[in-house]
Amino acid sequence: MKQSKLFTKTFKESPKDEKSLNAKLLTRGGFIYKEMSGVYTFLPLGLRVLEKIKNIIREELNKIGAQEVKMTALQKKEIWEPSERWKDEVVDDWFKTKLKNNTELGLAFTHEEPITNMMKSFVSSYKDLPIYAYQFQTKFRNELRAKSGILRGREFLMKDLYDFSLDKKHHEDFYELMKEVYMKIFQRVGIGDQTFLTISSGGSFAKYSYEFQTITGAGEDIILINREKNIAINKNDFNETLLKDFNIDSAVKFEEKKSAEVGDIYNLGDKFSRALDLKYKDKNGKEKFVYMGSYGIGVPRLMGVVVEVFADERGIVWPEEIAPFQVHLISLNQDKETEKIYQKLSKSGIEVLYDDRDLRPGEKFSDADLIGIPNRIVISKKTVEKQALEFKKRNENEVRLIDFDKLLKEYL
Repeated sequence: MKQSKLFTKTFKESPKDEKSLNAKLLTRGGFIYKEMSGVYTFLPLGLRVLEKIKNIIREELNKIGAQEVKMTALQKKEIWEPSERWKDEVVDDWFKTKLKNNTELGLAFTHEEPITNMMKSFVSSYKDLPIYAYQFQTKFRNELRAKSGILRGREFLMKDLYDFSLDKKHHEDFYELMKEVYMKIFQRVGIGDQTFLTISSGGSFAKYSYEFQTITGAGEDIILINREKNIAINKNDFNETLLKDFNIDSAVKFEEKKSAEVGDIYNLGDKFSRALDLKYKDKNGKEKFVYMGSYGIGVPRLMGVVVEVFADERGIVWPEEIAPFQVHLISLNQDKETEKIYQKLSKSGIEVLYDDRDLRPGEKFSDADLIGIPNRIVISKKTVEKQALEFKKRNENEVRLIDFDKLLKEYL
């Protein structure tokens, strides 16, 4: 893509109403546009990142036999009443509305009830199970204070997966598998080394659940980590009872770190299947309630955490797999030669953002650092004379003069 055709622009100054680093850099770089507090539009560059994260998640979930659906955001009141989660005193962040005939509706903040109700049309026998269904769906949460840029919003894209299993054992086997799948996802988006499976309070679902927490100063949580034992615990749920429940020696020394939650997994048991009467007949014809779990990843939140973790004083530093483009190609008054390189890279299947704008070199380099594409190629009078390319990685200071074939073979 030619940068001159990109309708978005970069900004030198950070927006005055943003405090978080991710919102400042993503806005300045032309990735997002703020509609209102907690509500953001994803612009072409931002959407490319979002879709790459989605595809990583989709690939890892499809490998284990999960099937993708797309459910509705508008939800009927009666679907939520059996679990009592329609009540404001139980869930206080609903967005609710009415049809013109006064029928009450809600904009879904999650989908346990609707998908459980839907499965009644498809589950009747043990032969129908297990089912692992997931979606990428816009959620709406009437947060009292939307903050931290795209880490916490009122409207956001969620990957939510639900398992429908025969019994506790089959569910727990899948639950353990999902711990591994999530870590693969976080490894691929670049934050695997900074992300920990963390014991936390299970809320209304169970005594304990698991979160995936990434170490970052922008986080809203504090976790206690023991790297030797590979144990992490959310500080809000840290007590002697928890240590005893998980057979953790109270003499272990934990380090304290600020962190941001990037995913969670819950054991639901038969809470929702009982409430909505989702049953199946076993081999003996006996009716049983389906056993369930739910698994969430906020996709924009994950994107924002990556920005917070890797950004430097010059701007964003995208990991290779989720960068909007693989290469940022910059022409310094050598448009004819750069056009040839652009075409050769594109024909090689490499995603290129070609800065063909009529700007000073310093402005182009500054924008390249801000946007954060992992590989930069510069074509100048010097490189043309030497029949080479100037190549630099965004997260390194070393600049290399290299020929095209070697660049493709060793670096791209």
